[in-house]
Amino acid sequence: MKSTHSTQYRDLIVRMRAEREARGVTQEELARRLGKPQSYVSKAEVGERRLDVVEYLQFMRGIDGEPHALLREIEAEYRPARLPARRKRR
Repeated sequence: MKSTHSTQYRDLIVRMRAEREARGVTQEELARRLGKPQSYVSKAEVGERRLDVVEYLQFMRGIDGEPHALLREIEAEYRPARLPARRKRR
């Protein structure tokens, strides 16, 4: 089955999981901190469940991570060298 998630989103999820693991937080512990079942964390980490912005912030704060730093890394890697100039509307 082909993923509907962008490369950037999949990369973000991989990094979120790596950050959780590096901090020694299990899926069970994160789920407890979030007040969610363990399957919520598992499904988010395998891309079965897409996280919205608020859920992303909660996930990262649940592992004592820095949500903005991770987003800046992803943005820097996937940002086009130069964005096309915007045309002014008349």
